[in-house]
Amino acid sequence: MLITLQELEIHRMVVSKTYAAGELDYHGAEFRQVGPLDVEAVAELVGSEIRIRGSLRTRLEAACDRCLERVEIPVSRDFDLQYRPMQSIARDEEVAIASDELDVGFFSGDGVELADVVTEQVILSVPMKVVCRPECRGLCPVCGANRNRGACQCPPARPDSPFASLLEG
Repeated sequence: MLITLQELEIHRMVVSKTYAAGELDYHGAEFRQVGPLDVEAVAELVGSEIRIRGSLRTRLEAACDRCLERVEIPVSRDFDLQYRPMQSIARDEEVAIASDELDVGFFSGDGVELADVVTEQVILSVPMKVVCRPECRGLCPVCGANRNRGACQCPPARPDSPFASLLEG
């Protein structure tokens, strides 16, 4: 769904849309959408900028960064975004952006694609490190066994190892 300047000049747009799992492309992200993605948003023209406010909700699935088990991540996010036409900064020289303008996005063409806005917001909602639970013990670095399921059969660290002192409590 394209949110265009021409339509916003006439009236604001109220959007209520659901994207099914697999409908959006998350550009190689290491998670997958496992539930419907519900979006409620309002788009309006503020001067020459497009402002999109709204919220989204979905469920994602990713691998735990410690043990590789599957983890479900509930996503509930509010957003308030502003987009300016690309030609407002299109120059050949470098342009410094003021710190109060770091939250402004840019668009080219007729407007902003809602799917792109939603995709970006979902990607931003995923934590940097996905962990199944805070006490996750991860995988054994020697044999690869999941230490959450029990101790592995690897021998203890060699005493002449420079890391042996870390085992002492």
